[in-house]
Amino acid sequence: MSLLYAIETCLRISNVPPSRFGRDSVRDPRLVHDLRRGRQPGRRMEERVKRHIEHVLKTLPEDGVPPRSGWRRG
Repeated sequence: MSLLYAIETCLRISNVPPSRFGRDSVRDPRLVHDLRRGRQPGRRMEERVKRHIEHVLKTLPEDGVPPRSGWRRG
């Protein structure tokens, strides 16, 4: 599974905005945007992002529905 696919899945499941995900995982709010446009992450960054995805998925409630973040689309 590609890193971008894993990130997109995590964003969808956790209802976290892309900028928040990038900021929380590697302190880069443009991470997801740049990856979508073809940026190639280094090995260390990829490992940090994977660890963050694991953390996010572990902290989801039992029912799998994340709490409302207060952020709304559109």
